[in-house]
Amino acid sequence: MTAPTGAIRAGDGPRRFVAPLRGQVDAACFRHPVFDGYGDHLDLMTAARWPDIDALNAWMPATGPRFVVQDATLLADGLHYEARIAQGRIATRAENWHDLFNAMVWVRYPVLKHALNRQQCRHLERMGSRERSPAQQALAQFDESGVVVQVRDTTLLDLWDRHDWTALFHANAGRWNDGGITVAAVVGHALMEQVLVPGRLLVGKCLVVLGDPVDAIARVVASISTGTSLVMPTELRPLPLAGIPGWHAEQGAAFYAQKDYFRPLREGRVYPRPL
Repeated sequence: MTAPTGAIRAGDGPRRFVAPLRGQVDAACFRHPVFDGYGDHLDLMTAARWPDIDALNAWMPATGPRFVVQDATLLADGLHYEARIAQGRIATRAENWHDLFNAMVWVRYPVLKHALNRQQCRHLERMGSRERSPAQQALAQFDESGVVVQVRDTTLLDLWDRHDWTALFHANAGRWNDGGITVAAVVGHALMEQVLVPGRLLVGKCLVVLGDPVDAIARVVASISTGTSLVMPTELRPLPLAGIPGWHAEQGAAFYAQKDYFRPLREGRVYPRPL
């Protein structure tokens, strides 16, 4: 079955996603659950004018890296993007949705972003900048499309591991509201950018925290920092976000039967234990 009319799966086709102009974006899209946790920054997304670098830096801690305009002068230093962050400068393109959302994640989850950057820099020192190791690919995928999911009911994790999407989302819809399984945080700025175009069917790349920790993000940060997580891209569990109850307008049985979006488990695919 094909996707509903107007629905586009993120990643379909070879074309690179092009975000709409600021004036073309319906502010209603920022009510999407992807933006839960970023309500304090609503003005950065909805104001008529783009926030400038000073406005972004006003949200950052007094110490640590600062956003700097990415221009020819900055790029002339020849540094890798991640190496430049380690020196305290986050290259940020002007009037750019992708970089604005990246800035918002830095503001909301700076410890997580620091952990990702430190690991990237360690691999850069070993690999150089011409090739990416599997760990660098995993780190980049989580940075772009990452979601932290907290699971308290292990039977739901079993359904997810088997890609039994109808049971996970439809039959157990109530468990997404009673705490059995919860999206603790969306940290992938590319996912946010995709929401600007209504109807896109997003897929998160997830790290799973089991149980009821005080701070799921802290557990993820600790695992990344020790090199326990994000060593291989296959560690990341795909989650079709439009399947989560309330995250998409069409969620009947036919919707969950779309195998081009709710994909069956690939033979031999095994996911790691949750954190």
